[in-house]
Amino acid sequence: MRGNAAMRPRSCAETAICADNARSPCRLLALPMAFDAFALILALLFLGIVFARLKMFPANASETLNGVVLYLCLPAAILLYVPRLHVDASLAGLIATPWLLIVATVLLVTLCGKLFGFRKGEHAALLMCVGLGNTSFIGYPMIRALLGDEALPDAVVYDQLGTFLLLSTYGLYVCARYAGDAPPSFKAIALRVAKFPPCIALLLALTVMPADPPHWIAAGLQRLSDAMLPLVMVAVGLSIKFAMPRDELKPLLAGIALKLVVMPLLALGLALLFHLSARQIQVSVLQASMPCMISAAALAMAHNLAPRLCAALVGYSLVASLVTLPAWMWLLQHFI
Repeated sequence: MRGNAAMRPRSCAETAICADNARSPCRLLALPMAFDAFALILALLFLGIVFARLKMFPANASETLNGVVLYLCLPAAILLYVPRLHVDASLAGLIATPWLLIVATVLLVTLCGKLFGFRKGEHAALLMCVGLGNTSFIGYPMIRALLGDEALPDAVVYDQLGTFLLLSTYGLYVCARYAGDAPPSFKAIALRVAKFPPCIALLLALTVMPADPPHWIAAGLQRLSDAMLPLVMVAVGLSIKFAMPRDELKPLLAGIALKLVVMPLLALGLALLFHLSARQIQVSVLQASMPCMISAAALAMAHNLAPRLCAALVGYSLVASLVTLPAWMWLLQHFI
């Protein structure tokens, strides 16, 4: 989730304690943070499910919450975090990995769509949820817990210069391309993206927004950004259906397999191709194996792109990642 992107790296003295020791105190202290992230998301998801069962909100409550996120919380996160980005040439391979995985996502989802006959909305939902992972709210604490504080800067680079920028560009394009009944022209897509609040926020963040704005502005943006997680997870809980229609099981299973198994496997191949360091290889693979990004699912749901499938992909991939993340970590520790 994007709202956790401002996590403070520890001091040099604190980081030194963690160096190259799989049982270091810092890693042991970071484990509760990782579990807290999962626990909070699962709790909010459960609350949304309960609210839906008890019919405590109107039928369109999920759409309303997604709209608030789309037009308020996500632009706030973009304005807060994008101006802080810094590029280092030594990180080129790490930065390129999520962008190349998006290319693989498009190819693999298109292939699966032709094999299994996915509908347009299902195709778009997979393009969003397979290509974009939860590399900050879950990714940051998990990287700290599994690899230590010294790996956190690499995780931030992967997230901010990869996943986050992809959400603001690729994600907006996919939603503009697939929303509506008729395929829009390039001009129509460009206009739709240009008028979209997150896109406007990205333009402002790259041009006029300072990296260190006045405190009252930064504090306001931070609060709006932090509101994204509870709003989106409750919205997902309101939308999720555990008894999935038979025709949506194939895209659901394909999406989870691609996200949690195929993407990290491709990330491992790219990391070896780019000759990344051992730590960067671990960060790249673990970030690629994170469950579906909540903001990407919310963006697709707000455009009515298979909202039930999007909600299911978020919920089921989150639960499944409790098994696949430790499995990938075990493989990395033993073979990298």
